[in-house]
Amino acid sequence: MPSNPRQSTGSRQAEIIATMLALAAARNPADITTTDIAKAMGVTQGALFRHFSSKEAIRLAVAEWIEAHLMARLGEARQAAPDALQGLEAMFLAHVQFIRELPGVPRFVFAELQQPGDSPVRQCVQKIMQRHRQTVAEALESAKAVQLIRLDLDCHAAAALFLGAIQGLVIQTMLGEVPAEIDERARGVLRLYLCGLGARP
Repeated sequence: MPSNPRQSTGSRQAEIIATMLALAAARNPADITTTDIAKAMGVTQGALFRHFSSKEAIRLAVAEWIEAHLMARLGEARQAAPDALQGLEAMFLAHVQFIRELPGVPRFVFAELQQPGDSPVRQCVQKIMQRHRQTVAEALESAKAVQLIRLDLDCHAAAALFLGAIQGLVIQTMLGEVPAEIDERARGVLRLYLCGLGARP
């Protein structure tokens, strides 16, 4: 369906980002062109370039959108939890839910990390990973401070394992696992992870 030509710049940019992520859910994000995005939106390439100067600018906006929305989702999950350990659990499940809702996100992230060089988009994606690890490490330190997990835990290593577990689940979704199986598997992986932390039952 053609887009409304009277949309504001912010609204149109949000639509372009959403379209890029929707396309990324079904194909290699590196192969998506501005022609593909414009066609999916029912507009001309010229309409896209009135809001973004280039394909690189669109990709950077997508990466920044992912950072803002993922970190906000994780922050809300952590803050709503009654203690640090449950906050960690909530962040894990919130991240899994985020990628369930937006399968184009992990495909976009993985594609950018595989690109050569050190583009602004790749730097932004790396920053997302770093911020996520740091957020998890802080939650682990808080849980350790109140003796909810092992006192000898290496929190930075545990944070890396936290992300690695989620990435493993992401790969399974990309290989065609059905959502119900992923949700069940995510809870099983989380239980094993918490056992490794020495979490109290």
